Amino acid sequence: MVRHAAGAGLDVLALTDHDTTAGIDRAAAALPPGLTLLPGAEISCSVAVRGRKVSLHVLAYLFDRAEPRFAAVRARLRDERASHARRMVEGIAAAGHPLRWERVRELAGGTVGRPHVAAALVDAGLVPTVRDAFTHDWIGAGGRFWLPKTQPDVGETLRLIRDAGGVSVFAHPFASARGETVGPEVITDMAHAGLTGVEVDHPDHQPPDRDRLRVLAAELGLVVTGASDFHGPGDRRVLGSETTARTSYEALVDRASGAAPISG
Repeated sequence: MVRHAAGAGLDVLALTDHDTTAGIDRAAAALPPGLTLLPGAEISCSVAVRGRKVSLHVLAYLFDRAEPRFAAVRARLRDERASHARRMVEGIAAAGHPLRWERVRELAGGTVGRPHVAAALVDAGLVPTVRDAFTHDWIGAGGRFWLPKTQPDVGETLRLIRDAGGVSVFAHPFASARGETVGPEVITDMAHAGLTGVEVDHPDHQPPDRDRLRVLAAELGLVVTGASDFHGPGDRRVLGSETTARTSYEALVDRASGAAPISG
C-alpha cells in the first residue's frame, strides 16, 4: 500500500484499518522519502435514530495507541467483527451456498469484516460485484444474511478518541452504497459531542451530497476531508482518486495531541 501510494504521487497516506492499528508500524518502516504516514483507525460505532440503531464509521487519527481504554475497546471490536462475520458466513453456507470461512479469512489477510464476506461472495460466483453483496438479498443492512452486532455508541467513541489525544472524522456519511445513512441532524449532534471533521470527497458521494456536506461542515465548524477509501488490490476505488486539502490536513494535525504524522 505504501509503495502504491508513493507511485500514485501522494504526499500523505492515511492508514485507517477497521478497529486496529496493527499495520501502522510496518507501513512506517516501508515509507520512502517524501511520503508521510497519518496513523489512525476506522472505528465501528452506532447511533440511535428514531428508536433503532444505525451503524456508523468514525475515522480516528493521531491518537495514542497505548491509551488503555481506547485500546481495550478496539480489541473488543476486533473480536466482535470476526465472530460477526463468521456467523454471517455460516448462515449463508447453511442456506446451501458454497461459501467457506477459510476463503473469507484468506481474502481478508487480517481483520475480517463484511467487505471480505462480500469479496468472498464475488469469488464464489454468488454475486457479480461487491456492491451487489450489500443488498437485502445478501448482507446489506437488514438483509437476508445480515446480523446486528454490538458496537459502542458514537458519543462514547468520540470521547475515547478525544481522551486518547486523537481527532475524529465521520467517514462517508452519505454513502448509500454502504447501507444505511444518517441525516444532517446526526452530524450536528456529533459535532456538538466533539467531532472534528467530516469526510466529504469520497467515491460513494454524489456531487449534490458533497455540496450539502460542505455547507453543513461550514455551519458546524467541521474540517472537510477527502479520501479514496482504497482497500487494496481488486477494489473498484482508485488510491488517490479523492484527496484532502493541505489546510484541512494541517488542521487535523494541529488539533491532535496523541501522536504525530510519520515521515519517510
